[in-house]
Amino acid sequence: MSAQKKYSIDMTNGPLAGKILRFALPFMAANIIQLLFNAADVVVVGKFAGDTAQAAVTSTTALVSLIVNLFLGLGVGVNVIVGQALGSGERSRISTVVHTAILTGALLGTAMTALSIWAAPYMLERMGSPEQIIGLSTLYLRIYFLGLPGELLYTFGSALLRSQGDTKRPMYYLTLAGVANVILNLIFVIGFHWSVAGVAVATAASKWMSALLVMYCLMHETGPMHLDPAQLRIHWPTLKDIVRIGVPAGVQSSLFSLSNLTIQSAVNSMGEVAIAGAGAAANINNILHTPTAAFYNASLTFTSQNIGAKKPERVERVLWTCLWMSVLVATVLGVASVIFGPWLLSIYSNSAEVIEAGMIRMVTTSGFIALNAVTNMAAGVLRGLGYTMVPLVTILTSTCFLRMAWVAVVFPLYRTPFSLYVSYPITWALSGLVLLGYYFVVRPKFYDRVQAQLAKES
Repeated sequence: MSAQKKYSIDMTNGPLAGKILRFALPFMAANIIQLLFNAADVVVVGKFAGDTAQAAVTSTTALVSLIVNLFLGLGVGVNVIVGQALGSGERSRISTVVHTAILTGALLGTAMTALSIWAAPYMLERMGSPEQIIGLSTLYLRIYFLGLPGELLYTFGSALLRSQGDTKRPMYYLTLAGVANVILNLIFVIGFHWSVAGVAVATAASKWMSALLVMYCLMHETGPMHLDPAQLRIHWPTLKDIVRIGVPAGVQSSLFSLSNLTIQSAVNSMGEVAIAGAGAAANINNILHTPTAAFYNASLTFTSQNIGAKKPERVERVLWTCLWMSVLVATVLGVASVIFGPWLLSIYSNSAEVIEAGMIRMVTTSGFIALNAVTNMAAGVLRGLGYTMVPLVTILTSTCFLRMAWVAVVFPLYRTPFSLYVSYPITWALSGLVLLGYYFVVRPKFYDRVQAQLAKES
C-alpha cells in the first residue's frame, strides 16, 4: 500500500462520523503540540527565569497570533482548492497548487520576517507593554520571527497533506519538533542561562525542523501531490483562487487576534501579575480551542471534497456531525479545565497571585468555550462551499468591533478582570447564531448550483 493511500481518507462515500474522527484526532493532537511550542517557553521562563521574563514572553502572544494568523489563513485556501480538485479528480490542478503554495510560503515568510523584526518594538509600544519588560519582549519577538518562514512552509505543506485526509504525518512531524523544542528550551535557559533569548531560539529552530520534515514528505510523495523543487513557480490564476478563499480566513483569524490584542492591552494596564496570570490562562484556553479547530478543518475539508464530487446532500451531514462532536468535546474539556484550573496554572507559575489572576480568566472563558464551536463549524462549511465574505464580515462585526467597543466603553466603567473577559462568550454566541442562520439561507443556492452543473455535464 502506498503512503498516499495509507494516510488518505475517502470523504465522499460511506459513513461520516468515523472518518471525521480519524481526520480530527491527529489534527487535534498536532494543534496541541504546536501550542506547546509557546507554552513550553512560558513554563521554562516562569520556572527558571522569573515573573518578569515570563511576562515578557506572555505579553507577545496576542501580537504573534495577529501577525501569523493573517497569513496562515492562506493555508485554508490551499486546503479548499486541493480538496475540490481531489473530489473532481483534477490531478494536474493539484500539482499546480502544490508548487504555487510552497513557493508562495517561502517568499511570503521571508518578507514577513524582515518586516516583523524591524517593526517589533513599535508594535509593542502601541500595545502599551510595560517599560520594564519591553526590551525583553522585543528580543523574544525578533528571534521568534526568524522561524516564520519555517512556520509558513509547514502550514502550507500540512494543508496539502490534510486536503487528502492525511492528518497523521503532520502530527508526527510536529511531535518530533515539539520534543526538540522542549529539550532546547531546557538547554538554553537552564544550561546556558539565555533566558528569553533561549526559548525564542528553541522555538524558531523547532519551526524550521517541522517545515523541513513536511517538505521531505512532499518530495517523496507519489502522484499529483509530489513536490519537485525544479517545478516551483507561481501560477497566478491558482494563487488568485488561494487568496480569494484564504485571505478572508486569515483576516478572520487575525481579527480574533486583534480583539485579543485589544484585551491584552487592557490587561497590560493592570500590572505584571495580571499579565502573567492572563498569559498562562490564555495558553490553557488555546489548548481547549484545539478540538474546535480540528473539527472546523474537518468540516471545511469534507465539504470541499463533496462539493468537488458534486454530492451536496452530504454537506449538511458534515455540518451536524462536526458540530455535535466539537460541542461535546469542548464542553467536557472546558468544565474539566475550570475544576483543575489551579493545578494547571501552577505548571506555569509558582506564584499564588499569578494563579489567582489566571483563574479569573479560566472561569470566565473556559466554561463557555463550546459556544465557539457553532461559529467555527458554520464558518468551515461555508468556506468549503466557497462563501468566504460573510464569515469575515460576521467576525469583523461581532468579535472584533464589539470586543474593542467593550474594552473602550464597558471596561472603564467596571474595571475588573471579569468585566474584561466576559466579552468572549458574548461575542462567541452572537457570531455563531449569525453564521448558522446564514448557512440555512444559502443552502438551496448551492444545491441548485450543483444540480445545474450535473445537468450541463449530462
